[in-house]
Amino acid sequence: MSALSDRISVVAVPLAGSPNDYDTLLEMVGEARFVLLGEASHGTHEFYRERALITKRLIYQRGFNAVAVEADWPDAYRINRFVRGEGSDVDSVEALGGFRRFPQWMWRNADVLDFVGWLREHNDGQVFPNRKAGFYGLDLYSLHASIEAVLGYLDKVDPEAARRARQHYSCFEHFGKAIETYGYATGFGLASTCEEPVVTELVALRRRAMDYLQRDGQVAADAFFCAQQNALVVRNAEEYYRNMFRREVSSWNLRDTHMMETLVSLGEHLGKLQDAPAKIVVWAHNSHLGDARATQMGERGELNLGQLVRERFGKEAVLIGFTTYTGSVTAASDWDAPAERKYVRPAHRDSYEALLHEVDTPRFFLNLRDDTGLMMHLRSERLERAIGVIYRPETEMQSHYFQARLPDQFDAVLHFDHTRAVEPLERSTEWELGEVEETFPSGL
Repeated sequence: MSALSDRISVVAVPLAGSPNDYDTLLEMVGEARFVLLGEASHGTHEFYRERALITKRLIYQRGFNAVAVEADWPDAYRINRFVRGEGSDVDSVEALGGFRRFPQWMWRNADVLDFVGWLREHNDGQVFPNRKAGFYGLDLYSLHASIEAVLGYLDKVDPEAARRARQHYSCFEHFGKAIETYGYATGFGLASTCEEPVVTELVALRRRAMDYLQRDGQVAADAFFCAQQNALVVRNAEEYYRNMFRREVSSWNLRDTHMMETLVSLGEHLGKLQDAPAKIVVWAHNSHLGDARATQMGERGELNLGQLVRERFGKEAVLIGFTTYTGSVTAASDWDAPAERKYVRPAHRDSYEALLHEVDTPRFFLNLRDDTGLMMHLRSERLERAIGVIYRPETEMQSHYFQARLPDQFDAVLHFDHTRAVEPLERSTEWELGEVEETFPSGL
């Protein structure tokens, strides 16, 4: 054990699987309104499970009333309706049915299924509707599904407006369902963009807000907010896809700025409904929730949700990262490829994960706000690993590592030394066969 890891072991809070595991974390949260819970991969069981445990305590003990996740708005809103006792889905499995596109396992997995079931049960026990906790999506990939949702809303409340909206959105029709085709054609000037009609439709919807909101109280407010958010998704998704092939515009920045815009709008909407400030838990990858200014991302001009939340809300936000040293992960080898159960190589010897591995505790919470002497040493740049929906161990250094300053990136970190793959609801042959854990040289 190095001198630095020895100092970490003194202040690290072991996680023993007891009900009191996250007492220290809740003390850190205090009166914060936004708790951002990350993950070092999109396919690790422990990350999903522990985020759920923390979120349950935040809902029960700190009055948090929403979970906002790195998922598309329409798919997550279907879950929101289910956990609030609305909609037509009869159980949690059916409520997760909106997640049909790659990577399905990111939300259609056993841990999310359990949490959605718990959230429904919790809400069923609430006497007052404003005490129920919701489930929402922050992402912008759902252009076509969001168009359908806007049209479905307008068909019910304003058929003439629905007709005009169909005219606006018909701009996308000759590109088919492959929205990337639209992005390529417009990005390289091969076709006219749909920017003007989608902006026009969003503005038109907002202008009719007072008329639509005077109908059925909270029911109308929720329905209009959902429609307005879907119209926003369409506008921002159009810009995202139009710019994804152009090097001078960062599609990453557009996406995370949309996440922030959605989070702020959600907070304002829930605050109005309950006449009190909303308190929201966010689930997303470390790369979205850790402050980008403390990483290579920031050095190349990229921002992220964690940075934007910190800049706007300051001490009202707590950013918590998750790390692992080795184990297994659910991931694909290529985009749109089957889910596989892959072996995660032991972390690089110069990484934060390797340093935390040296601590003689398999699972622990590390407060990065305290002990300025230790934080000064931890603030020296080290490698940090990020596994998304694709994991390529053979090119791990190039594909999955970046430089970071951990205490500037997060307020705290949860380390799980050995982790296992999250279990998809639909297991592919590749996932069932999995990979046998091997011993890789940690310095590769």
